[in-house]
Amino acid sequence: MVYEIVEQCAQSLGNLQVCLNKAEQYAAAKEFDVDVLLMSRLAPDQHHFIYQVQSACDYVKGAAGWLSGQTPPKHEDNEKTIDELRERIRKTLAFVESIRREQYAQASKKKVRLSWAPGKVIEGIDYLLQVTIPNVFFHITTAYAILRHNGVDVGKMDYLGTMKFVDG
Repeated sequence: MVYEIVEQCAQSLGNLQVCLNKAEQYAAAKEFDVDVLLMSRLAPDQHHFIYQVQSACDYVKGAAGWLSGQTPPKHEDNEKTIDELRERIRKTLAFVESIRREQYAQASKKKVRLSWAPGKVIEGIDYLLQVTIPNVFFHITTAYAILRHNGVDVGKMDYLGTMKFVDG
């Protein structure tokens, strides 16, 4: 189940690409530079859109890496444009896709160290459920909300993306 959860987090991150496309279309229609949206935030004490995308990427690649026994790739956190954010998402998804299902075989029991809790570890399943899932969806939702708040025509289906329907 770890593999499927990481894959769902990655799919949700990928759905931000549609939101980025809609942000560009909106900016073009309203005749302003789309990069203005990237520094937008919902509240003065909250991080901006770029940070939300960077953080969502970090949690997705962190889960994929740590739970499959690899070190996740480092990103410099220096994105300033919509194309740079697209590239960050692309690199994150490419890393996740490079990991095979069987590499997560012992994921539930792996010990994961958290940079903000020195000297402590958390088991893989708890890391996935208590750290990864809430943070990935918090940052993706916040990025989505920032765009929506600024008038970008994103809707629930943009957030959810495609679903794997089967014949009923």
